[in-house]
Amino acid sequence: MASPQDRRWLAAAARLAGRARPLSRPNPAVGALVVKDDIVLGRGWTAAGGRPHAEAAALAQAGDAARGADIYATLEPCAHDSARGPSCSDLLAKARPARVIIGCGDPDPRTNGKGIARLQDAGVEVMVVDCPSSHRSLEGFLMRETRGRPFVTLKLALSLDGCIAMANGESQWITGPEARAHAHVLRSRQDAILVGGGTLRDDNPTLNVRLPGLEDRSPERWVLTGGDVPDGWRKLADPADLSPLVPAQYLMIEGGASAAAAFLRADHVDRLVIYRAPIVIGGGRPGITDIGLGSLPDAHGRWARSDSRMLGKDALEIYERIPCSLAS
Repeated sequence: MASPQDRRWLAAAARLAGRARPLSRPNPAVGALVVKDDIVLGRGWTAAGGRPHAEAAALAQAGDAARGADIYATLEPCAHDSARGPSCSDLLAKARPARVIIGCGDPDPRTNGKGIARLQDAGVEVMVVDCPSSHRSLEGFLMRETRGRPFVTLKLALSLDGCIAMANGESQWITGPEARAHAHVLRSRQDAILVGGGTLRDDNPTLNVRLPGLEDRSPERWVLTGGDVPDGWRKLADPADLSPLVPAQYLMIEGGASAAAAFLRADHVDRLVIYRAPIVIGGGRPGITDIGLGSLPDAHGRWARSDSRMLGKDALEIYERIPCSLAS
């Protein structure tokens, strides 16, 4: 059974994994720690482009000290060799740690259970812990591997009365600088970002990351349309079929109201991120159009708030799709 200390180190490895996202694509963002006597001897996260893997980086830092240590990895170590390097399960077996503690099994059929078995065959004790922080750090990868689509976040910047713009379309700016900076951090963690055709035509958005030091993390630009798209853009014709976005693990919907409604109607929104400004517009453009609900009871039991905070004068609320009602 995992101890509180084991869970603490797995949570620390999950925080390290955040450094890999999204540059590790198409590989998952994984974090790993080598620990002995409560001292970190090595740490790693998946490098840009996917190599080296987190475990390889952590072992390289720890060197011979990894022998007899505990190794914490957010994802089951890979079991398949690559032209770019050996499998992590083989590297770990060779390092001879005392234990390998894993926060999440790997659904990839090339590894699924094989990485654990290879370590056990080498005499290494393996513990698989159902670690929420590991699962959350891998939610895009797990969604892609199990459902064939990216994890989808719908971001909305709204007035108190639910508007995203004035009636004439003026929308700069609903929220203040703190909320907009936070939205750019969120944008920097996505593989792809999408707007509707109307938003592209009316606003000609750049959708890049404009925070110092994060400019190289601008996501791929997508538009929901059946028509032609400008250079530098890719198109998605049907929000019910997100397979064209693969191998992307994370997609954010940025606008407008019809695109937001289309993804909600298709039940392909996993997280709502709502920035609410302390203003009332009245008669403005709504944030979301009709999503096809048949009755008011159908709207209940779908979302649970997971976070809330103030960003300057604006309120941020984050909601997760309740798993028991997922239909996608």
